[in-house]
Amino acid sequence: MDTRNSHQARRYARGAIRPVAIAIVAVIALFAAGAWFLIIKPHEDLLLSESGGHPSTPVTANPTAAPPPVNVGAMSLNQLLSEARKAMNEQRMLTPAGNNAFEFYLKVLEKQPGNQVAVDALRETFPFGANSAEQAINQRDFNEAQRQIDLLTKADPANYTLTILRSKLDAQRKLQDREQQAASDKERQAQLAAQKAANDKVEADRLAAEQQKAALAEQQRQAQARAAAEAARQQQQSTAAAAVPQPAAAGEGGGSGTHGPVLIKGGQPRYPTAAMRSAQEGWVEVSFTISAEGNVGNVKVVDSQPRHVFDRAAMDAVTRWKYEPATQGGTPVATERQQRIEFKLN
Repeated sequence: MDTRNSHQARRYARGAIRPVAIAIVAVIALFAAGAWFLIIKPHEDLLLSESGGHPSTPVTANPTAAPPPVNVGAMSLNQLLSEARKAMNEQRMLTPAGNNAFEFYLKVLEKQPGNQVAVDALRETFPFGANSAEQAINQRDFNEAQRQIDLLTKADPANYTLTILRSKLDAQRKLQDREQQAASDKERQAQLAAQKAANDKVEADRLAAEQQKAALAEQQRQAQARAAAEAARQQQQSTAAAAVPQPAAAGEGGGSGTHGPVLIKGGQPRYPTAAMRSAQEGWVEVSFTISAEGNVGNVKVVDSQPRHVFDRAAMDAVTRWKYEPATQGGTPVATERQQRIEFKLN
């Protein structure tokens, strides 16, 4: 077998296939273009003429829209379609409630299920209705968002976009609840802090008033103490604190050769301040020695009443006394004496 002829035949066959493939592709392209111009575009133009604009164009609510027509339920199919086209022209896709294209088309389907104009319009406007509902969620207009989601559900209940919208709506509601709770907690903490500050101020004012009162009382007590001390000092100067022996007059005493000690310099004891304040009186029995020079020494308390109140004042006073010493045969001698000193308030 001649292989050269076989190769040439195959090359010829491949060359013949290429024009055929090109012709097939060209025919398919012509059919597609014809379908577009003859079927698809006329249908879109019909929808465009009925809606007053392309349904894929995002729309916003018209705040100046007319109020909803009266007794929508009694409208005929043509009236509902007319209201729906009017709403599309005024860009009232989902709002306001009761007067929007979506609701009018749904009413059309209630009267005539499967109405192709309403079905096509709802299908093509669904993505933009979903976008409107999402904007309402983002603006936290939750009631409006829920209303729009409910309308979209009536149009296409199985659309997965509704699941996403419901999840976003639920998440935003929970977020708002948390924010409101946080704001409430913050406000409550601020109220508690303000109440605590007010209570602290009341307590501080009370303590300050008590301290001021105590300071005034202390000032009064000190003033009274000073007045009492001054009165005691003045009284002490004029009070005969005790029956103190007075210096002997000239010539008193025993005979010229022998006599006992004679006080020549006495002095009143100092009345203790504490005893004067408490108005205490008493006496002290002391013993002491009069030296040959007439000086007093070895002063001791023998007895006192009350104990230890006037002891020191009595001993100090006696220590300062001065005597003419006792003599025996004209010679000065030391002697022992005992004396009771009275402390009385006049």
